Amino acid sequence: MALGPLLAEVVVTFVLAACLLFRYGNWFKHHVIVTASVLVAWYFSFLIIFVLPLDVSSTVYRQCMQSLNATSEQAAVTNGSDGRSCQVPWSYVPDEVFPDLWRVVYWTSQCLTWLILPLMQSYTKAGDFSVKGKLRSALIDNAIYYSTYLFICCVLFVYIILKPGLDVDGGKLKAIASSASNTWGLFLLVLLLGHALVEVPRSLWRASSYNYSLNKAYFRTAKLSSERSEAEEAVDDVLEHLQSVTLSIGPGHYLHRHLETIMQKIPADIRDRMGRRPLADGSVPDEPTEKSLVRLHKQVKKALQMQHRTEAQWVILMDEVIALEDASRFFSNHNRPNAWWPPSQYWYFRGKEYLLKTAAVCAGTLSAAIIWSELTFFVKDPVLSIFARIVNLAKSNYDYFTIELISTLVIAYLCFCAYSTVFKVRVLNFYYLAGHHGTDEYSLIFSGMMLCRLTPPMCLNFLGLIHMDSHVIKTHILETHYTQVMGHMDVIGIISDGFNIYFPTVLLLLSAATYFSLGSRLLSALGFHQFIGGEDDMTADLIDEGRDLVKREKRRRQRSEETSTRRRDFHERFGTSLGIRRMRNDDRGEDSSGTEG
Repeated sequence: MALGPLLAEVVVTFVLAACLLFRYGNWFKHHVIVTASVLVAWYFSFLIIFVLPLDVSSTVYRQCMQSLNATSEQAAVTNGSDGRSCQVPWSYVPDEVFPDLWRVVYWTSQCLTWLILPLMQSYTKAGDFSVKGKLRSALIDNAIYYSTYLFICCVLFVYIILKPGLDVDGGKLKAIASSASNTWGLFLLVLLLGHALVEVPRSLWRASSYNYSLNKAYFRTAKLSSERSEAEEAVDDVLEHLQSVTLSIGPGHYLHRHLETIMQKIPADIRDRMGRRPLADGSVPDEPTEKSLVRLHKQVKKALQMQHRTEAQWVILMDEVIALEDASRFFSNHNRPNAWWPPSQYWYFRGKEYLLKTAAVCAGTLSAAIIWSELTFFVKDPVLSIFARIVNLAKSNYDYFTIELISTLVIAYLCFCAYSTVFKVRVLNFYYLAGHHGTDEYSLIFSGMMLCRLTPPMCLNFLGLIHMDSHVIKTHILETHYTQVMGHMDVIGIISDGFNIYFPTVLLLLSAATYFSLGSRLLSALGFHQFIGGEDDMTADLIDEGRDLVKREKRRRQRSEETSTRRRDFHERFGTSLGIRRMRNDDRGEDSSGTEG
């Protein structure tokens, strides 16, 4: 009954969340409140994923003890005896621990995802120059957002009042609010899982083919290049407007400090480029006001964010394409190790190929089991859900480790599928998680919001898959502390009728549509070109365009590397001042020859 396993998971989960946030965020650049809020959101979401299996195994033990006590009482009445006993789980946690833990996690996550993080997200993109002004803009920006939910709450309240035979108290209001939150999460979850449960294993299998991955990377390069050009044009337009404003606001102007705030947001190289560019002919700037500067500030932040996102994606994609080109070239020229291809490099690429295929098979098997269990978890006699049968078998053998292992595996896979889909949706491409501290505050806050909103209903869905939710199997059982605090997998009463029919039906239809790539084909027909294996001329043209762009980027990197090497050699041979002068002369010669060519 020691708390060692729970404490270990609490600490390990915090370290994992902190390390991931350090990798994707920028602790030294981002505001400390944003970093702390996102850390709490990520940490509590991960905590649910890794601690819930301990709650499940403890609940299995409590169910066994409840059954044993009932049997003992019956045996005492009949003057009989029962020699059964219940084994204590190796990770058993006392009953009073989990309720307090889940209350803290649940209410903190709900406050973050529905109140704090949306306001913080609007606050980060506001263009005002004071805290009060940013808060006012954040509240106005969220007015429609909150008014929508207020309207839904009013509709639910009227429904509650008009429904006969329903007495309302604090507990029932909490249950209705929880059901409304679960309804939102479950409908979003079925959309994400319907796509990801098919796409994740298929993507892993296709990634094992270097030629397919390379063609897809060329396709992505062409599309990203277009987005990159649009981001550059947006930055240029904003800089042109900003340059005209600087002519009207001198050092003594009352708006000069606001202008300096805007200028500090612009990187040094872009400020130098703005200073060298001539002002457009005939451009007469309007008299600037504080409101116009607020609007300009917001435009500058948005344009720079888009440029930062596309540049981060470009660098990552170029590294990926170059590595894929090496692998594809090796496999096309050689089938076994030789003098030109060392065994270590050969087995690295071969091992990666086999590893991806193995992962694809495992993911496909797990996806098939999840889809089948989602279709049948409302059926309790006979038990058709695969995971419910596994847990029941492990329960009869007191195999708590298997229960915790299968619970962690399924929940983690569901979370990976859902969250990876969120950041791949083209509509949400404004949000992007980039490694090496390249993620902006806006995307980090969005990720925290989605984690807090999706994790609770996703875990309730898992408890339904293993038949540990009494509202799903329609049988009174001793439930987990998680369910007692966070509610059941219920939806609001207006749409609850037939939920066990259309929930799995929609999931199956979406999975079938994803398998046949119906969504991608429809988007391609509408002009939003998608990569479907190079089946049409437009896809082939984009692949060729991406290949040319990669060649151009490789030449640029090679020239940059040669220039850095020459500068370092001159510095070592002739010293700093002479080396710099010689290099400047060489650079001027290269520029003039390149212009003539």
